This record gives sequence, C-alpha cells and structure tokens, in this order.
Amino acid sequence: MSYAYSHPDPHVEGPMHRVPEEGMRKIWGWAVLIAVGGFLFGFDTGVVSGALLFIKPEFHLNALEQGSVVSVLLLGAMAGALTAGRVADRLGRKMTFGLEGVVFLVGTAMAVFATGYPMLLVARVVLGLAVGAASAIVPVYLSEISPPSIRGRTLTLNQLLITVGILVAYGVNLTFAGAENWRAMFACGAVPALLMVVAALWMLPESPSWLASRGRTREARKVIASVTDDETAELLLERWNRREEEDEKSRPKQSGWHLLKTVDLRPALVVGLTLAAVQQFGGINTIIYYAPTLMQSTGLNASNSIFYSIAIGVINLVMTVVSIRLVDRAGRRPLLLGSLAGMAITLGLLGLAFVLDLPSWLALVAMVLYIAAFAAGMGPTFWVIIGEIFPPRARAAGSSASTTVNWMSNFIVSLVFLTVVNAIGEGQTFWIFALVCVFAVWFVMKYVPETKNRDVDKIDADMQVRFGRRPASGEAARRG
Repeated sequence: MSYAYSHPDPHVEGPMHRVPEEGMRKIWGWAVLIAVGGFLFGFDTGVVSGALLFIKPEFHLNALEQGSVVSVLLLGAMAGALTAGRVADRLGRKMTFGLEGVVFLVGTAMAVFATGYPMLLVARVVLGLAVGAASAIVPVYLSEISPPSIRGRTLTLNQLLITVGILVAYGVNLTFAGAENWRAMFACGAVPALLMVVAALWMLPESPSWLASRGRTREARKVIASVTDDETAELLLERWNRREEEDEKSRPKQSGWHLLKTVDLRPALVVGLTLAAVQQFGGINTIIYYAPTLMQSTGLNASNSIFYSIAIGVINLVMTVVSIRLVDRAGRRPLLLGSLAGMAITLGLLGLAFVLDLPSWLALVAMVLYIAAFAAGMGPTFWVIIGEIFPPRARAAGSSASTTVNWMSNFIVSLVFLTVVNAIGEGQTFWIFALVCVFAVWFVMKYVPETKNRDVDKIDADMQVRFGRRPASGEAARRG
C-alpha cells in the first residue's frame, strides 16, 4: 500500500500523519461534498442580483423594498451563524450540515412560490439562516476530517465553492434573463441543497473528534480507520482523550460558548474576531458594488451588469484556485500578509484616482488588482484560520462567533457606505479601507500564528507567546 504523508517532517507530531492514497481520495471526496454548503452560500448571495431585475416590476417594489430583499439575507445569516455552533456541538457536524440543507430547501421553495413582497422577504431570511449556519459549520467540518498536509487546501475549498456558487448564480441569471423567469433562478438552488441532505444521510461520516468528545470512541475509531489503519486510529484517539482529560482538569464542565470566555482561549477569539471584521471592513463588497461604474467610466458598455459580474466572478475564482495551490506550500501568514499589503496599495491607488480625477483605466486596473489580491489571500485564508486556531471543544463555537462578526461587519459596511461616501467622498472612503488593511498587516505580523502543518497544541502555544501570556521556548518561540 502506498502512503501520502500528511507532513513533510516525520518528526513533527500531527494527527493522521500517514494516510494511504486511497484514504486521501476518500477525504477529498468528503471535503467536496461538505463544501457544497459553501457553494450555496455563494449561490444564494449572488442569484438575487439578477432575479431582482424581474421581481421589481412584478411585485412593484420601491427602492427600500428592493434593498431589503437583498440585505435581509445578511440579518438572517447573522442569526444562523450565531446559533450554528451550539447546534453543531449538540447534534454533531453531520446532522447540522443536513439540517442546513433542509433549511436551504425550505427557503428556496418559499422564494420560488412567493406571491408577494412579504413572503419573498421571509424566504430571504430563511435562506440567510442557512447561509450563515453553513458559513460557520463548513470550515469546522472540513478542519475535523482533514489531515494537516491538505487541511489548508480543504478549508480553502470552502472559499472556492463560494466563488463558484456566485459565478454559477450569475450564469443562471443570464440563462433565464431572456424569459424573465426569476422563479427558475431561485429554483436552481434546490439541486445543491438536496445534495447536502442526501450527503448527510448516506455519504458523509460524522466528525471523529466530535464523536470522541461525546464518548463515542468506537464510531470515531471506525471513521479514522476507514482512511488510515487501526493503529493510527488508536494513537489519534489516545491523543484526543489525553487532551480532553487535561481540559477537564483545567476547565471542568466548560465547553462551547462558555469555553470561549476563558483566558486561555482569548488569543484565539481575538484573532478570529479581528480577521472576521477586517475581511469585510477591507472594502471587498464596496469594490464589487463600484465595478460596473468604474468599467463604464473606461468607455466600456456597462449596460449589461450580469456580463460584468461574470467577469469579476472569473477573476475571483481564478485567484482562489491560486490560493488553494499555495496555502499548504507557502503557509497562511505569507498569503495573509501579501494579500493585505496588496489590498492596501490598490485601495490607496483607487482612492487617489477618485480624488485627483486620474485616468479611468488606472481606477479599473486598481480595482481588478484589488479583487485578485483579496481572492488570493484574505478571502479564503480567513476561513482556513478560523477552522484551525480553536481547540476541538470550542471549534464550532469559535467559528460561529467569528462568522457572526463577519456577517455583522458585512451588514454595517453595506449600511453606512453610501452615507460615508456622501459625507467625505469616494476617494477618502477607499483610503479608510486602505488604513484598515494597513492595521491588519500589523495585526497579522504580531498576533496571528502560522498554522500550516501544526496541530492545535502548537498553534495555541505560539498564540499564547504572541499575546505575551507565556515565555517563548522551543516550538512556541517560532513565529512561522
């Protein structure tokens, strides 16, 4: 039997350090199915852009009602992300994933058969609940079924499927635009939602670390052995049991949200929440909002916004693929630092183009480079980091908290952007986003550990050192 080693250094301890190639293929199959949750995240946030063109005249929507149909999904997503961690800790990752598929189906059906604005609004809230829950749980699930060597790539797969979902949504919009069939646009989301339910019932395993934490050792051993062997499964379970015993001694009867309040987990929580806010306050959604305007200013025909959305989606997708190829080679910190630096520079140039009324092609180039920089680093790597920095007992709650802040930040930026632009100007607003990215470069350099090929104990030790809670020594002293 040939083996794929999950860590290039055999002396570095890590879970499932030796996985057969057949086992790796099985894990990748699971990862693709789990990432369907990310696909629906992208699809349901993107499909409304085309559907709204035809919903507006049919339901006679005014400007406020149109805006609410789009933005109410963000409120639902906040609620979904906030509650998903607790549900996943209680019911398990697999069942929660299947329930998310059911909620997607219900929301899709409500949207397809909506008879007016109120029903459509409720449908978008329900879809938001599913989107938020999926955004919180998919990274956790992916992290817990992946060995270290491919953990970065499987977690980045979530962002890849989000971008694919957005791109497919634009393609679906284009397909049904001629017939003005917005109901068919929404209906296409039922196919991946049904796949989530089927996968949870018959194709996916439960997270072995969740099973072990619930005392279901035999089931956990069976899942691990299905991709490695009995000996590796036993060793890994012994490590998990030791960690659980140590956690019980230091933090008895604490788990999930309560565990996040402890001093030891404060560094991980600060990193997760800060990166979640930065990903949105770095201006990504506002840049996409300005894309058609900037393209039109270059002399291009911007009458068909769907075509331009597809072009942006392709750039986003291509650079996310680049990130997948680099995340387990270059590491998380280099991608974050390079991405944030690129975002700061391009935002600075974009602001300058507005303030000094520079040639429009410069603004267009800056915008395209900004999207590329975001997609190659900050976009996908945030989801990787939040899947790795929290210990197993707090992973779902930590991801839930971080994702909730991410959606809240998205909502705040969307809400106040135009107000700020009207008050200080477009260029100055983009400079504020640039300053956020500069702050983020400093924050990552000082506080974010390298998580590549490291287990949770080594990641935590590095974070404790970075936050000044423990003296630097040995592995903990390394700053990646």
